[in-house]
Amino acid sequence: MIVKEAPAKINLVLRVMRRREDGYHDIVSLLQRITLADEMIFEARPRGITVRCDHPRVPEDENNIVHRALNALFEKVSHKGGIDVAIRKKIPVAAGLGGGSSNAAAALVTANELLSLGLTRGELMNLGGTVGADVPFFVFEKTAWARGIGDRLEEARGMPSLSLLLVNPGFEVSTKSVYEGLKRGLTKDRRQYNIPALTTVPRVVEELHNDLESVSVVRHPVLADIKEALIGAGALGALMSGSGPTVFGIFKGSDDVARAEQRLKVLGLGATYRASSL
Repeated sequence: MIVKEAPAKINLVLRVMRRREDGYHDIVSLLQRITLADEMIFEARPRGITVRCDHPRVPEDENNIVHRALNALFEKVSHKGGIDVAIRKKIPVAAGLGGGSSNAAAALVTANELLSLGLTRGELMNLGGTVGADVPFFVFEKTAWARGIGDRLEEARGMPSLSLLLVNPGFEVSTKSVYEGLKRGLTKDRRQYNIPALTTVPRVVEELHNDLESVSVVRHPVLADIKEALIGAGALGALMSGSGPTVFGIFKGSDDVARAEQRLKVLGLGATYRASSL
């Protein structure tokens, strides 16, 4: 048996460069793993893949991304055995925090180890990319700039430690719908973005940007209220993560996060989560 934590992520930068002919979008994004994490328990079994989860909105059959990832892994190496996976959810579902992708990545890495399948990290990243765009990042296990559809990764070196407060308003957002709402035309011309060096917290705050935020805020004005509340509670900067609806604030330190959490709880804008960068 192996117990593993599968961390959430936030997008410190998410710039949508263009819509591709295949319907996907080319992006440039700075992905940061954080201490908010699901707990996963893995046990080998003679045959089959079983996935169990304590969250009612997470499927436990072939529709679960963990099940799909493990099935792809077993097919690749012609593995005849099986595995049982139990997921204890702490990351909100469909919240822009990559919980499902992180679960899938943890399953690939852990099954490879537990069952002695012998794949390299690079092979696991490639396999993860066939399951979900953020899966390779979580297999990579480093803060990274992602390009393309999120599958081309480059380590972001020298990043400072971040103290964070996350607020999730409690509704789910469709990533596909948000991208469709972004008026980014089909073009072969690429927008340019030069990757900056972000070695201090003020520089990270200065660079915070999410092209998808404008779409989600129009549909859900409470997100603007959450950003305003985080800034009012002392955040140096605040941003929606991914396609939302989770919004995070960056603070000077953990004491500031704790004070801000008390203030946000009184306002009742959503569930709060303290975290720091990994």
